Amino acid sequence: MIQSGVLDVVRCWIKYVETKMLKTILSKTSIIEGNDSSGKNILITGASGMIGSALSRTLLTSGYNVYHLKRNKSEGPFYYLQDSDYMHLDPSIPLHGIVNLAGQNISEKRWNGKVKKQIVDSRVKLTHALSEAITKLPTYPKVFLSGSAIGYYGTDETQIFDENSPAGYDFLASLAAKWEAATEKVIQVGIRTVHLRFGLVLNPNGGVLKNLVLPLRLACVGSIGSGRQILSWISLRDTVNILKHLLEEDRFIGPLNFVADQPVSSRDFSQALARSIGRFRLPRIPSSLVRLMFGEMADAALLPSANIQSIRMNELELQLADPELDSALNKMYG
Repeated sequence: MIQSGVLDVVRCWIKYVETKMLKTILSKTSIIEGNDSSGKNILITGASGMIGSALSRTLLTSGYNVYHLKRNKSEGPFYYLQDSDYMHLDPSIPLHGIVNLAGQNISEKRWNGKVKKQIVDSRVKLTHALSEAITKLPTYPKVFLSGSAIGYYGTDETQIFDENSPAGYDFLASLAAKWEAATEKVIQVGIRTVHLRFGLVLNPNGGVLKNLVLPLRLACVGSIGSGRQILSWISLRDTVNILKHLLEEDRFIGPLNFVADQPVSSRDFSQALARSIGRFRLPRIPSSLVRLMFGEMADAALLPSANIQSIRMNELELQLADPELDSALNKMYG
């Protein structure tokens, strides 16, 4: 038992150091060159985030040159000054593709009017400035992959949503719709554009899983609210593989739901997580307590249910590496 606990500590520390090293590298340079350059340059916004950093590593090993967008510093070939809403894209560096993942974490702070505006501006305002700057480049990129979320559809316990479903009406649905609309100028000039409607992206070192598993895997958080609400998820590994494929193929356009084929209830999710770490799960967190802790965000993002599926994933002719929740979690925590 003691040896196992020590190994867990060592593994956690190694992963922590690796993450810190990558973030340090990204923060100090605007370009990271692959070992076997293919001559294709990729710009990533939000490159220090969970998805952006993982995508950077994968693209580098595939021979791409990876640039990232600096924020609020007028240095390097690609930067954005938020206060003046100025986006600079170096016209001397031809870009094969742009992956727009920037956006403030919606669960970082308790929502109020100011925080909600920051959440919107970090996505919509930046994407609008980026889109306008792209259309002024002497050579257009081949593809523009721009972030969105399955919150686009709103919430409804009685329906199943797919890429053909209309937008919802709540704050997160309105946010996603505005986020996607901010790419209109890029679409108008004929650049292949894909709206990345991310589900719950699973990775033990970041995102929701990092907050659900206690240190040293002593236990995991139990179901939230009723436990019946549906969660639509996908592994980080599949997310990155799909993004890389979208950069390389030349046909897919429009929205894509990043979700596996097996949505699960909050209760089943917490049970699967407990099995994968070999520990118990904490008691269910009542809805009233969730609302007390998170305010408006509770009813917008934590307690509602939305069954999201993808009818377009087959167009990519890709097989998900992690189609089933139990096996996906076992790989992550094995």
